[in-house]
Amino acid sequence: MTIVVAGATGLAGSAIVRAYEKTGEKVIGINRSVCDLLDRDATIDFIKKAKPAIVVDAAAKVGGIGANNAFPVEFLADNVRIQSNLMEAAHAADVEKFIFLGSSCIYPRDCAQPIKEEYLLTGPLEETNSAYAIAKIAGIELIKSFRKEYDRKWISLMPTNLYGPKDNFELQGSHVLPAFIRRFVEAKESGRAKETLWGTGSPMREFLHVDDLASAVVLAGEKYDSAQHLNIGSGEDLTIKALAELVAEVAGFTGEIAWDSSKPDGTPRKVLDVTKVKSLGWSPAISLRDGIASTIEWYIDATAKGVSRR
Repeated sequence: MTIVVAGATGLAGSAIVRAYEKTGEKVIGINRSVCDLLDRDATIDFIKKAKPAIVVDAAAKVGGIGANNAFPVEFLADNVRIQSNLMEAAHAADVEKFIFLGSSCIYPRDCAQPIKEEYLLTGPLEETNSAYAIAKIAGIELIKSFRKEYDRKWISLMPTNLYGPKDNFELQGSHVLPAFIRRFVEAKESGRAKETLWGTGSPMREFLHVDDLASAVVLAGEKYDSAQHLNIGSGEDLTIKALAELVAEVAGFTGEIAWDSSKPDGTPRKVLDVTKVKSLGWSPAISLRDGIASTIEWYIDATAKGVSRR
């Protein structure tokens, strides 16, 4: 069986490639150098030639609050094109299983907690990343539409905040956890006495190591068949302040942590209800502390080799 993973060199995609390779299946990874997913005809041609049984869409334009807020056109338009091109290509190639990866930012800003799958479209989105969220909601609807019109056994998975090796550690474009890792590693190395972070530290977030996501993708591809998207997360959250303190501790930074409350916090709280995915027999295996420690180790090594994204 051949499996195509789009976004194969990214954070989620690289982990999914590793997970499928462990099953012994043939895995073909797509990145920009292999196929431009913004090019509809090239995408259709690639998928038809590959003839996969499964396509996993882990390709997306992603970023933190600052990037989402500054470039909403790109976050909406590029992501809609990528996912629609891949789905059209998979349909043309009669692909049996398509696994679409979205994001927990699809849910309303002030959503009831923990967030159940049924809470989608029950309130306004967080404005700072609404363009990206709308793109992912469109992807969910397109999966449902292919199921309804063409009886495709395709599914949507909505991961929580992900982290791990091959993350984006750019300070202006990354998510909060990799940004913290870079800042506290550099603060320790340079001997800085103080590190100032965005916001108040009060929002609460949930985090999942990408290897745990990858195991959920493999399992869902085998066991899940529903038009209802499926939450993937740990089901546990903590404040951004507590996260910063944990990253600082693991990185060995002992200086002061200050907060710039003039910067946006984003959604006040976001933790997923993961009852449904756990009913399939899945649960995360990597603790947050252990995952942060291994990611810091990877980041330091990759930076020394000049291969980290920063």
